[in-house]
Amino acid sequence: MIDSFINYLEFEKRSSAHTVLAYKKDLEQAAEFVSISFEISALEFCTHTELRAWIIDLVEQGLSATTVNRKLATLRSYYKFLMRSKVISMDPTYKLKSLKTPKKLPEFVQEESISSVLSEEVYSDTFEGQRDKMIMEFLYLTGVRLSELIGLKWKDINLIEDQVKVLGKRQKERIIPITKSLKQNILLYQKVFQERFSKLDGNSYFIVSNKGEQSYPMMIYRIVRQYLDLFAQNTRRSPHLLRHTFATHLLNKGADLNAVKDLLGHANLAATQVYTHNTMEKLKAVFEQAHPKA
Repeated sequence: MIDSFINYLEFEKRSSAHTVLAYKKDLEQAAEFVSISFEISALEFCTHTELRAWIIDLVEQGLSATTVNRKLATLRSYYKFLMRSKVISMDPTYKLKSLKTPKKLPEFVQEESISSVLSEEVYSDTFEGQRDKMIMEFLYLTGVRLSELIGLKWKDINLIEDQVKVLGKRQKERIIPITKSLKQNILLYQKVFQERFSKLDGNSYFIVSNKGEQSYPMMIYRIVRQYLDLFAQNTRRSPHLLRHTFATHLLNKGADLNAVKDLLGHANLAATQVYTHNTMEKLKAVFEQAHPKA
């Protein structure tokens, strides 16, 4: 039944390849554990007791609470699928409780640092330099996800209406406005792109390797780390950090929470509200500094 569930995720829910792979690995690990420990041939024959034993084993291995909770979420999704498919009549995960995790505020890059990261003198005039600058700018000025940037094509960018069409999670499209400065830099990047690869059509990928091939996650990670290392003091230096920075800076400047939610492509406000904590900390600091009774 694991294969059926994976097919459901991939073709019906249209989950990302990363999500599908993670779910598959989690379920295979769980199946291996109950097979070795309890001689149970498949997860659909498990009870609360065996699944709880697996969770305890994960904790004893030293896995973080966040990782264990993610694996538990995989189990819950799988057993809901089995319930809907009428393979089982009772969900064995209903008594399993998530582990407590410390609340972490999303990190973001300070405005002064991001200005330095995006300054002209940091990047060379070569194709590679202008492409790297475009990666940093696009991630910060649109808030797109890594996968969305990798999948972006030139035809998705509308410089007449100053907007970009992004294909997000579960194949959901959204439109993000392009700022004047970003538009100007896209035109400069377009010029060096054409000089490097002779022609450009709508189906060409927007961000490509030095050989003109579609970019890939490790390439983007490497480029982002390279430039953030120059100025940012953050513990994590990843493409997602620039997405966090995009959202936090917008909210710090008074942007409407619902508007930020739509720009980020979040399904609900709960995912966006985490960024308001950073804004609240800033408001508290202002209050304590300025209010006579603080």
